[in-house]
Amino acid sequence: MNFKDLNNKTLISDSDIDWEDLGAGVKRKIMAYDENLMLVKVEFEKDAIGAIHNHPHLQMSYVAKGSFEVSMGDDKKVLNEGDVFFAPSNVFHGVLCLEAGLLVDIFNPHREDFLITSP
Repeated sequence: MNFKDLNNKTLISDSDIDWEDLGAGVKRKIMAYDENLMLVKVEFEKDAIGAIHNHPHLQMSYVAKGSFEVSMGDDKKVLNEGDVFFAPSNVFHGVLCLEAGLLVDIFNPHREDFLITSP
């Protein structure tokens, strides 16, 4: 299923959505979105990096699998399966994957830049 078919869709099967390879051991699936909210799964190989960045969107990320060193502003902490981090608007943040893992990201509003760069 193409991610553009997901806009406002209410019942979605994981198996219907293709992974998007972002390179350097990272891939993602845009699972669902509308203009206000977006849910994205991001899979990391061990030692893969989610580069330090910021954006105006609010972001919450759930560690569904693995272990990550998370940088948030001037702070760093290792988060494991079941842990969460919150990235306020415009705060610089990033991750280093310490053990192959999966993050489930929620954005408000949706990440329009993801929709432009996705296939």
